[in-house]
Amino acid sequence: MRKLRRSAAPLGSRLLGDTAESPTIRRVRVQVLLTMFLLGANLIGAVIVGALVSVVVPGPNVLDLESYWWVNVIVIPAYVALAFIVGVVWGTTRAVRALRWAIEDREPTRQEQVNTLSMPWQLTRVQIFLWTVGLVLITTIDGIIDPQSIPKVAFTIGAGGTVVCAFSYLLSEFALRPAAARALEAGDPRRIRIAGVMGRSILSWILGTGVPVSGLMIIATFSFTRPYETTSDRMAIAILALGGITLVFGFFLTFLSGFATTAPIGNVRSGMAEVERGNLNVRLAVYDGTELGELQSGFNRMADKVRERETIRDLFGRHVGHEVAEAALLKSPELGGEERDIAVFFIDLIGSTEIASSRPPAEVVALLNRFFAVVVDEVDAHGGFINKFEGDAALAIFGAPGEIDDRCGSALSAARKISVRLREEVPECRAAVGVASGRAVAGNIGAKSRFEYTVIGDSVNEAARLSDLAKNVPGAVLASKITVEGAHSTEAENWKFGDSVTLRGRSEQTVLASPIPSQSPASPSAPPGRA
Repeated sequence: MRKLRRSAAPLGSRLLGDTAESPTIRRVRVQVLLTMFLLGANLIGAVIVGALVSVVVPGPNVLDLESYWWVNVIVIPAYVALAFIVGVVWGTTRAVRALRWAIEDREPTRQEQVNTLSMPWQLTRVQIFLWTVGLVLITTIDGIIDPQSIPKVAFTIGAGGTVVCAFSYLLSEFALRPAAARALEAGDPRRIRIAGVMGRSILSWILGTGVPVSGLMIIATFSFTRPYETTSDRMAIAILALGGITLVFGFFLTFLSGFATTAPIGNVRSGMAEVERGNLNVRLAVYDGTELGELQSGFNRMADKVRERETIRDLFGRHVGHEVAEAALLKSPELGGEERDIAVFFIDLIGSTEIASSRPPAEVVALLNRFFAVVVDEVDAHGGFINKFEGDAALAIFGAPGEIDDRCGSALSAARKISVRLREEVPECRAAVGVASGRAVAGNIGAKSRFEYTVIGDSVNEAARLSDLAKNVPGAVLASKITVEGAHSTEAENWKFGDSVTLRGRSEQTVLASPIPSQSPASPSAPPGRA
């Protein structure tokens, strides 16, 4: 299997680095991103509050330094500084401390896993608390100065805080992906999800619809209760300003929400593309704590099952032959078989008893493996398959289960080539080969609970007898005349006919054929064609 190509952004963005980076770099990256994102979210909130207070929401001018000077000059700056220290500095430091397990590069406990995945919500709760305190504090002070300013101040700070909290959650979730990926690797993310895809959609709705509609409703209410403060010009300015805020920041929040949703989906799509290209060594980084993270982990489980299935399929093919395995996978195998015209050869090691008694077992096994490697290589090259290994012998079939144009010629050519290669590559041993052909039954033999694919017929017995006889002739390769006559002329020309013999267990005589010594078998450039 091919090695998985490393993605340029395994966590969905280059800003988040790589899953294999060092814990120190990961800690610095997370803390910097969290600080920048939380600071940016609060700056956005401040811009929105300023715009709402100054030009959007009708009511008293709370920016008037003459009446509200000590609120605008002392209270608000002091509280903003305190909120920055608590919300940004303390919040991010606390978050990094909670992620110490990731920095130490160890497996998290279940509680650490839950804390990591819920960290975006914990940071957002800090922002909710700080903006709520600010709303109560500033609204109360402004209300003491002028009670009519309470609705205006409460709405503007509430709207700004809502936007800040929405941005804080999405940006914190993005910044904490590296830690979330490590946490999700440690166990099943189900039942510890804080907010799902639906929660992200609600956040987008709050800013894109909830806040602007609420603002328009308040402006409309003012137009009825205080028509002297909501002239047509002021109404137009308020609507334009509120629309501009909604277009800009609503789009940004919707983009973040959409990106958080599409990034894991794109991650899974890239993994599926790798599987389609044949690369089964695919493992996605699971970094999303929502249903999409379950989709990522589900893909990994599916890829594991596919790899396991392909491993079993490969082992199955190695044991029974890939053609037999493919046929068994395409349709349910049943006991029984069909008559086929086939060619077979039987190869048996000469003097195997002496070899086993004079060599250590490990050396005998190594010798047999070298011997069978040559046999399997040539059988595969000629389009046949090894039906079975029997100790120091093997039976090869040509023409079943798949058809071969020249089954006899393929079997004869493979036998000649094996004989030459064994003398050159495995000189420590000699093998006798018998080649025969004819009608046989090919199919599954055994019981319903355990069977194997094999061929049964006179040609198989004839090949085994020819192999026994070949042990005592020069070259140690014999075939039947019928097999040579059934081969194409290009292969038949390499054989000569000899005596007629009655093989053990057979009533009819068999005309023997052996390779012409001066003819050296040519190695085929490709397996013989199949019908």
